[in-house]
Amino acid sequence: MARRSPLVNVMASAANKAARNLRRDFGEVEHLQVSKKGPADFVSEADRRAEAILFDELKKARPRFGFLMEERGVVEGDDASTRWIVDPLDGTTNFLHGLPHWAITIAVEERGEIVSGIVYDVLKDELFWADKGNGAFVNDQRLRVSGRSTMASALLATGIPFMGKPDHPVFLAQLAAFMPEVAGVRRFGSAALDLAYVAAGRYEGFWEQDLSTWDMAAGLLLVREAGGFATDIKGGSRILETGSIVAANPALHQPMLKILKSAGKR
Repeated sequence: MARRSPLVNVMASAANKAARNLRRDFGEVEHLQVSKKGPADFVSEADRRAEAILFDELKKARPRFGFLMEERGVVEGDDASTRWIVDPLDGTTNFLHGLPHWAITIAVEERGEIVSGIVYDVLKDELFWADKGNGAFVNDQRLRVSGRSTMASALLATGIPFMGKPDHPVFLAQLAAFMPEVAGVRRFGSAALDLAYVAAGRYEGFWEQDLSTWDMAAGLLLVREAGGFATDIKGGSRILETGSIVAANPALHQPMLKILKSAGKR
């Protein structure tokens, strides 16, 4: 049986507590009070309540840690070297439309490095988790990235820039470059779950730009601990700084970067 670290246990316990309210709210999604946060970016009261629960539970377990959260932003802790990175509801638009594909995601950053993380698919009860150097798992099953080695057999995932984002022409060029080369491209609306699915071998690869740190932090660790590669879109290590990510199995990471580079010249 897979042995979880104390940090993973803390995150899983907090996520389970927040999940109870999210399940209930999802069942009554048509009654949710929704406030407009920005262009085409809506956040529900469910999101706010879940973040408050996660904050309280994580703070109780590790009082000295800081936080980086979607709603609260940066909350300084007594331990300046370690913080929680939290997205209480990744896939908000899916949630608000009654689509059952969203997750809670939490990571621990220590001295600038992600050392533990979870992505919890509440409705499917799939807890994806990883500790640096100890592998990646879903519930108690070890994860390995896909073994497919050709772009022609690859199923990829991505995110489409939504209303208010300026990058539609860039994305369309990238999509046009990939479509003739691969078995398919999916857009499911949760970057955290997309990365977890790459770790699980359900997708061969994933790329997206303009992501927030909390969208990627746990998923990035999952992919690497499952034997995959993850870089920014230029092939560098500045994923969390640039908000861009290309994650794939070892055979297809470089081919994906090459296609993205060619798309950038169009």
